[in-house]
Amino acid sequence: MTGNSGIDGLSYRLLRAGLAVASGRTYRGLVRACADPAAVQDQVLQRILSDNAGTVFGTDHRFGSIAGSEDYRRAVPVQTYEDLREAIEAQEATGEQCLTAEQPVYYNQTSGTVAEPKNIPLTKAGLARIQRLQRLAAYTLSRRTAALGGKVFAVTGAAHEGTMPAGTPYGSASGLLYASQGKLLRRRYVLPAAVSDIADYDARYLAMAVLGAADGSVTTMATANPSTFIRLMDVLNDSADVVLDAVAAGRLPAGCNVPGRDDQLGLRADPKRAAALGRRLEAAGRLTYADIWGDLRAVVTWTGGSCGLAIERLQPMLTPDCPVFELGYLASEVSGTVNIDPIEGSCVATLQDNFFEFAERDGWEAAADDADRGQPTCTLADLEAGRDYYVIVTTADGLYRYDMNDIVRVTGFVDRTPVLSFVQKGKGVTSITGEKLYEFQVMSAVTAAVAEIGTVAPFFIMLADVAEARYTLHAELASTPAGPQGAELAGELSSSIERALRQTNVEYDQKRASGRLAPLRIRLLAAGTGDEFRRQRVADGQRDVQFKYLRLQYSADCQFPFDDFAAPA
Repeated sequence: MTGNSGIDGLSYRLLRAGLAVASGRTYRGLVRACADPAAVQDQVLQRILSDNAGTVFGTDHRFGSIAGSEDYRRAVPVQTYEDLREAIEAQEATGEQCLTAEQPVYYNQTSGTVAEPKNIPLTKAGLARIQRLQRLAAYTLSRRTAALGGKVFAVTGAAHEGTMPAGTPYGSASGLLYASQGKLLRRRYVLPAAVSDIADYDARYLAMAVLGAADGSVTTMATANPSTFIRLMDVLNDSADVVLDAVAAGRLPAGCNVPGRDDQLGLRADPKRAAALGRRLEAAGRLTYADIWGDLRAVVTWTGGSCGLAIERLQPMLTPDCPVFELGYLASEVSGTVNIDPIEGSCVATLQDNFFEFAERDGWEAAADDADRGQPTCTLADLEAGRDYYVIVTTADGLYRYDMNDIVRVTGFVDRTPVLSFVQKGKGVTSITGEKLYEFQVMSAVTAAVAEIGTVAPFFIMLADVAEARYTLHAELASTPAGPQGAELAGELSSSIERALRQTNVEYDQKRASGRLAPLRIRLLAAGTGDEFRRQRVADGQRDVQFKYLRLQYSADCQFPFDDFAAPA
């Protein structure tokens, strides 16, 4: 260990030993549970239903008489957030037990399919479950690696972003738990929780860059999306003189202080370190994480879905052979997996806390137009290796048969329990860096924008380009002027659509503000492009009578040659 000595060091070692004993018991219990996932899941479902049988939702759906998972499927339709929104808001406003017997004490806020964000309820017991899983993940990391030998540079969301109408706080649960750690544990982390309270994104990233550059004892970097670390290194290099001056003086740059605090968030003057980093910068022309943290031993982050490309960009910045470990399938709604063996990437479902159902990907998407989502679901014990599935969860915090609209893949097994890897968001949702943009939001923004300029768009499609971290709207308008007027029109559309998306999707707004998403790009198309697009899709096997445009998708999934159909210049 570094940075602790005497009584503080001894106290930390005793604390860590105590946490390790508790997490060791949790780990052994989870491994035992993996031997019989069917029995464990039955017990979890019955516990959740029994605890909440007296709620309004439980009474309406006969929780008290449900005998097993088949009964449960028949009694409760698959839910979306919009199906549950009224009950969530009513329980918060009145205290009535609408969804859970235990009153929520916190809300995880994330973007929703409409203008209003989703506020995911968490009870006191729910927060304790998340904390237990976080400690288990740290235990397995320390058990299998030397990653936690020094300090941790962890980036989380803000613990408190606001309050619900009745006064319950909302924000990022990971940020809340980060902020509530004891003093000894907090010393193992470079960034004070208060950094997340800096409202201005540029100032926040600059403060993180300074604090990170000032402390050379980091052995682990951790955050949900790896694009955060790419953005952070860009900020550090773009403002290298400001960062190194701040490290030397021990004072944060102007504008980087936390509102209501006049301290330097633990920053101390270190002119020798600033000079050493300056020499490395002068020699290489650009700093990397290897330059700042020479003993870096691990990065813990998401590796699935669109994060793979970000990791490819991040790895050259790391120390040689620095491993990147999977953080797990974690969402605002549920902590879906925990990585019990980071070396092997064994992310198993949190089967002792949540009840899981799955639907085979092709069948679920084929049945997507059915009002009752009639596609049958299967349980954790039924999954097959190499197959892709949509995830439906039931949590103890009030989400019942909740459609996550996420696709996971079974990559192996721990005993009889599947190892799950996130593949991507489901149809109608894209996420390049965590923004979760919905097709409904795109359709509303584009329709309103073209109406503002007095025309219509017979055809349009928004493509998410993961490599460029950018959205591109390809649009065929009823009339498109050529030359400078066309370019001016595209600019007006871009500004209007961007404004609408940022107003209706809080996470899109955050990612644009932080620079992790590039500005929206508009490509105007020639007349008749939509008809040709349809013809090609039908030729590829789609039924003409059932044809529907998917207005939002990943560029990698759309092979249509849009460049060949550009509007005349």
